[in-house]
Amino acid sequence: MRKALMIIDPQIDFISGSMPVFGALEAMKELVNYVRNTDGKYVCKIVSAVWHPSDHFSFTVNGGQWPVHCLQNDRGAEIYQPLHDELLISKGKLFIFNKGDSSDREEYSLFKNKYASESVDKLIKEFEIDRIDICGIAGDLCVCDTLVDGVERYGKDMFNVLLPYTPSFDGGIMLRETIKRVL
Repeated sequence: MRKALMIIDPQIDFISGSMPVFGALEAMKELVNYVRNTDGKYVCKIVSAVWHPSDHFSFTVNGGQWPVHCLQNDRGAEIYQPLHDELLISKGKLFIFNKGDSSDREEYSLFKNKYASESVDKLIKEFEIDRIDICGIAGDLCVCDTLVDGVERYGKDMFNVLLPYTPSFDGGIMLRETIKRVL
C-alpha cells in the first residue's frame, strides 16, 4: 500500500498563538516523534497552512467570528518548527499548500482551495497513493472539513484519521462523530 501523510494546519497560532487549541503543543510534539518513527512509510507528505490576508472577512475586527490568525508572512502562520524540520529530513517528498488566502473566502478544507485540491489530485495519481493518513489542527474544523471533502472526492477507503495528533476545540466530539458518519 502506498501512503501519504496529510497534516492540516500545524501552525503556531493554533498551538500557542492567537487561536490556541487545547493539547495542540503536546499533539504536535508527539507527531514529530511519529514522523521520525515512521520514516519511509509515506511516499509523500502533504501539509496545509492557513494563509490569511489582513482583511480576511472571518476576523472579528472585520465583522467575522475569529480572532486575527495565520496572517500572511506573520510568525503565527509558520509551521511548528520541530515538525517542519522532521518532515524535511524524513523520506518522502514534502508538499505545503496554502489555503484561506482570499479575503472573501473561508477554506477550512484543503480541498476548498482550487490550487491545493488540483495539486493533491495530481499527487495521488503521480505517487499512486492508496491511503491518506490525516491529522492536524483543529480536528473539529479544518480536519473534519478536509476529511468530509476528501471522502467525497476519493471514497472512504482512502482515509485513516490519526486521532492522537488531531486536537480539537471541542475535545474531539465532532471529529469522532464525523469519522462514524463518513468512514
